Amino acid sequence: MFAIRAAHGFDGESHLSGRVTVLVDAGRIVGIESAPGDLPVDVEVIDHGDATVLPGLIDTHVHLLGDGSAGALDRVAGYTDDEIEAVVTAALERQLAAGVTTVRDLGDRDFAAVRRRDAQRRSDDGLPLILAAGPPITTSGGHCASFGTPVAAAEEIRRAVRNRVEWGVDAVKVMASGGIMTAGTDIFASQFSLAQLRVLVDTAHEAGLPVIAHAHPAAAISMALDAGADGIEHASYLDRSTTDIPEGIAALTSFGASDEELGRLAAAGIPVCPTLGGLSAPTTVPPGLNQLLTDSGMTIGEVIEMRRTLIRRMHRAEVRLIGGMDAGISPAKAHGRYAESVIDMAAVMPAGEALAASTSMAAEALGLGDRKGRLSPGYDADLLVVAGDLANDLASLRDVREVVLRGRQVVLRGAPAHAGLQDPSEP
Repeated sequence: MFAIRAAHGFDGESHLSGRVTVLVDAGRIVGIESAPGDLPVDVEVIDHGDATVLPGLIDTHVHLLGDGSAGALDRVAGYTDDEIEAVVTAALERQLAAGVTTVRDLGDRDFAAVRRRDAQRRSDDGLPLILAAGPPITTSGGHCASFGTPVAAAEEIRRAVRNRVEWGVDAVKVMASGGIMTAGTDIFASQFSLAQLRVLVDTAHEAGLPVIAHAHPAAAISMALDAGADGIEHASYLDRSTTDIPEGIAALTSFGASDEELGRLAAAGIPVCPTLGGLSAPTTVPPGLNQLLTDSGMTIGEVIEMRRTLIRRMHRAEVRLIGGMDAGISPAKAHGRYAESVIDMAAVMPAGEALAASTSMAAEALGLGDRKGRLSPGYDADLLVVAGDLANDLASLRDVREVVLRGRQVVLRGAPAHAGLQDPSEP
């Protein structure tokens, strides 16, 4: 038994007033005090002074097989088993050092993240809890086809889903549209027909599995909703230029959702992860993307502001937004930079709601709402302590003081206690 004390707190839903003490025993939170109180005499108290204690962060969209460097997803197909193990371990260590205690992998190769999840369940590795979807279901030559499962016919779709049921995945990931990170795919078009998506969703639902759809354009988002998908990733509502310019992001003119489309997305009540974070600083934009932006006649600042405007409209429409960064796919979205995603969310909604989107709301979306994402007695003792008062400065998320994972202190005052942990600020 020990206690974590800080001048400020966030309980997963709202900021707490007064000094907060979180009492931990046997991996669970057993008490929360918002003022100095009596504790058992033999309880060690770690007092962080002017700091904020909050639930460990939850990143609902990661790629553990992505090493976070340029061309990360292009290398996944060629990794050896030993390389996969090293990349996944490094990814989890960086996430933990940044205060992330739960991750959901939404696209691996050969069920590598699922196997790592299963090993973690057999023997605690002291790293963030893994949920995993296995390889993404896509089309021949489609987004992430190099390591995903391409399908077309209805029976191929059913077989792919049943294979994931046999592996015991936590969700089924489908690439409903093309993607920016896969050359030759159309980010403005659906990859599947509505009939195909309905076969996929119905087969998954028969087995009790949720379906998470990667979807950039309005057509793919609408089709995923029609098919009964349980979550939408990106939800970019990309609008293609009608002029004769190159394909891909260079053809982008806007993030063009109508009020009716956003109203329908909100009415569906499903979690939507806009995968914010990582592109706010122009220096982090990959050279290739800069060229595409030049071709489109837009700057990265203009694209970011269009994107933020869309997410603000989603928030006003009461779309159920959750936190997730698409971590691992590029240097801008490297593992260990999740604070940037939360900070970007706070640019389009109140800071407290941005924190909730990456704690309690993320936990609920992952089916973990009864045990993670909140400072509450009986919940898992996944805790994060950061410098200063988050209510006044969300940038304090970058300054990690302590991380408690499943009741064990793994990072203390920025000094990793877990062997091999790295500073998330390192390249």
